[in-house]
Amino acid sequence: MRFSKMHGLGNDYVVIDGLNQNIAEQSLPRLAREMSDRHFGVGSDGIIVVLPSKVAHFRMRIFNPDGSEAEMCGNGMRIFARYVHDHRLTPRRELEIETLAGIIRPKLQLRAGKVSAVVVDMGAPRLERKEIPMKGKGGRPLRERLRVLGERFEATCVSMGNPHCVIFVDDVDKFPVERFGPVIERHDLFPRRTNVEFVQVLAPTELRMRVWERGAGETLACGTGGAASLVAAHLTGRAGRKVTLHLRGGDLKVWWNPDDDHVFITGPAEEVFTGEWPGNRD
Repeated sequence: MRFSKMHGLGNDYVVIDGLNQNIAEQSLPRLAREMSDRHFGVGSDGIIVVLPSKVAHFRMRIFNPDGSEAEMCGNGMRIFARYVHDHRLTPRRELEIETLAGIIRPKLQLRAGKVSAVVVDMGAPRLERKEIPMKGKGGRPLRERLRVLGERFEATCVSMGNPHCVIFVDDVDKFPVERFGPVIERHDLFPRRTNVEFVQVLAPTELRMRVWERGAGETLACGTGGAASLVAAHLTGRAGRKVTLHLRGGDLKVWWNPDDDHVFITGPAEEVFTGEWPGNRD
């Protein structure tokens, strides 16, 4: 089975062409666990599979290293868009991709015929508790009080097609993400678990973020998390509608359009190498 190793700001994935290869979709959770292993596999934050769609140009399935399936991934979507372009699966520069979070629309930016960046229309944020989903009475969970490991936090929760819990901190570089991230991910408030963003406000147009991803642990970047962080920062009066988001893997441009309520992220995607995975590893 042929694959490509790609990344978006260090958020790395194994990409598999399910159009021109026979892929047993029931085996994808196991395949994600095996290929994502950084010691015995390829090493990645998960796998992305390119599949045919009846309602869009392509369908994307994305699996975390623990084998769980994610609804969507912003960095993964940029990777997906560049993959189908560079591997000549489509001549289109504006795409519609079917995901578990709905139809997502990435747009390729080209320079001298090569992809320089991908803009992803992430759609409108979902702000009600039941949409995230999150336990508790109805309403928007803004500045929600959260007690974890004896510490009190203020959390604002958002869905970008997948759940996010955004917590603002004074110094994100020194914050113990590895201590609090896994506990918040599995907090009783979140029936489907949650991604957790720890965000430092540098200016109304500039944020710094670290992320603990559901099913993957801390990663170098997260596109949906970046979108959720801007939404949370704006709703709590910490930022405007357009920011530069500094991640451990690089910078994202994030914009929340007031006209249609959609959030847009812009950033790079790169291919690292290609390879072949044996059909039987037993």
